Amino acid sequence: MEKVKFVHTKWMIILELLIALFFIFGYNVFEIIPLSETPYIVILAFIALKLHKEGVGALGFTKPKSWTKTILISLIVAISMQLLSIYVTEPVIAQLTGKKADLSSFEGIKGNTMLFLIYFGLIWTLAAFGEEISYRGFTLSKIANLLGSSKAAWILGVLITSILFGVAHYYKGLAGMIDSGISGLIFGSLYVLSGRNLWICIFTHGFVDTYGLLYFYLGFYHG
Repeated sequence: MEKVKFVHTKWMIILELLIALFFIFGYNVFEIIPLSETPYIVILAFIALKLHKEGVGALGFTKPKSWTKTILISLIVAISMQLLSIYVTEPVIAQLTGKKADLSSFEGIKGNTMLFLIYFGLIWTLAAFGEEISYRGFTLSKIANLLGSSKAAWILGVLITSILFGVAHYYKGLAGMIDSGISGLIFGSLYVLSGRNLWICIFTHGFVDTYGLLYFYLGFYHG
């Protein structure tokens, strides 16, 4: 009976992952999905919780031992990620690909307070919460569970979701996809090393993107 239940769960996970892949590639590459892949995967994640009779803790929403420590670590990691991106990964990727990430869609934010506030809201909802639920809490966990939840399974899950996270930034071009993939690798590693604490990923993601938003708003980006 337990074996039948396991097989049933396994095929459900495969189906859930295939649906998530459809949303990721359907929106970012083939442009047949409206708005963004993120809301659809978030909805899928909560439907899956219901079907598997799990709570939000299965996604990583467990109360940290210390909110202050969690936020502080997130801030330090976010600053480190920005420094790594500016001084190491972006120059190296540009050298290898001959191009920089295409961030032209954000140029209109410079000095535009209303647009800044809109993007700020999107950063902490669609990006920080939405993408972390989608890519770390749901997709990464599902891949690891499907592969047996071993150490190797989690490592492979981090690598696969990092690639998918790069695809999710297809609009940035090849250089931007690689840079985002590296960010996904850090977010995924943070998720696993923290004992699947999704909050630390959410805060880190939010801080990283907020810094980038300020970068554009204050006019530091020059193409």
